[in-house]
Amino acid sequence: MRKVITILGPTASGKTSLAVALAKRVDGEILSADSRQVYRRMDIGTGKDLREYDGVPYHLIDICEPGTKYNLFQYQEDFAKAYDDICRRGRQPIICGGTGLYIEAVLKGYNLSPVPQNPELRERLEGKPLEELTVILRELKERNGSVMHNTTDVDTAQRAIRAIEIETYNLEHPTPLRQMKALDSLTIGVNIDRELRREKITRRLKARLEEGMADEVRRLLDEGITPNDLIYYGLEYKYVTEYVLGRLSYDEMFRQLEIAIHQFAKRQMTWFRGMERRGFTIHWIDATLPMEEKVATIKTFDV
Repeated sequence: MRKVITILGPTASGKTSLAVALAKRVDGEILSADSRQVYRRMDIGTGKDLREYDGVPYHLIDICEPGTKYNLFQYQEDFAKAYDDICRRGRQPIICGGTGLYIEAVLKGYNLSPVPQNPELRERLEGKPLEELTVILRELKERNGSVMHNTTDVDTAQRAIRAIEIETYNLEHPTPLRQMKALDSLTIGVNIDRELRREKITRRLKARLEEGMADEVRRLLDEGITPNDLIYYGLEYKYVTEYVLGRLSYDEMFRQLEIAIHQFAKRQMTWFRGMERRGFTIHWIDATLPMEEKVATIKTFDV
């Protein structure tokens, strides 16, 4: 079986451009590992610049409708189908993204079971502050022996409630788990200096707002997507929705969102370092190197 190549790194590190450049040289196709780029028409807020792929085939982007709650179980299923298809056609699979949980789940072959909604539990949790929900979730995860996710799982009450729902179900309903195969991966991390990362995040945020991120949120709301559903997606959609609804001024939105993205990038790096402690070998490459040098370095490894 052909070894998969994984390109990971924090937001604004240049992962996608590197994956595209590599794919062109190794006859590759890209499997996105981004928990929000799965949603159609959520383009600016998720940084989904499809022009960047420049003809390189990509998968697991624009595969479900806004307002739905895509999850890790579904991602594993969709990933397996796309991965098998790529391999069957003799192409090189390249995973690219910053959602560490998704990456780890498919590389390690996490065994998961689908979790239905629990209306009674949701009703009991409704209205509790995020801080209390986070404590409940942490206690459940300790009892289950699981770990806190690295993405925006607890940056909104809705996400925390869903995570509590999953942990409660797993605690009360031990079920046979779906068997997933682990993958042999050459894993490349794009290492970007913290100050440069902060500078790029701020510059990119300004560009996305100028590009029309608020108008994108307005269009989604006009489609009938509820404000709570958009806020559920966190980061840009959380703060820009609050701005569009008049709950935050533009300056408040920008300042709070900028801080949240910086914090998110830090959590991403914490997850990736945790992957190394959990046995993953990640070859870190300096983000500021010329693209040709980065690609040449990757090609020196045994794929």
